[in-house]
Amino acid sequence: MSEQQPGERPGDDEVLRRLRYLRGSIDNLDAALVHLLAERFKATQQVGELKAAHSLPAADPDREAQQIARLRGMAEDAHLDPAFAEKFLNFIIEEVIRHHRVIAERAANGSALS
Repeated sequence: MSEQQPGERPGDDEVLRRLRYLRGSIDNLDAALVHLLAERFKATQQVGELKAAHSLPAADPDREAQQIARLRGMAEDAHLDPAFAEKFLNFIIEEVIRHHRVIAERAANGSALS
């Protein structure tokens, strides 16, 4: 049995063990989010290339509105704040549109798309 250190309370070892476990779970979820975002951006890259090849606009407000409504519904079903989910998706959409504009600019200048 380990000797109790000053400032420690009985049960602190269990609290620290649980905290490490929970933080490990969070770290795993963060890693999954990063990988999912990377996959999402690979797909949106292809959308951007298709739009550029056919002179379509980078932004699609109707599609964005549908996605926001869809995500808000999923957030509600998952007991996640829909406003937070919308902010998160808006951030992603802004980044996707920025990428699509870069792709379109490269296509207009005759640069390689990939």
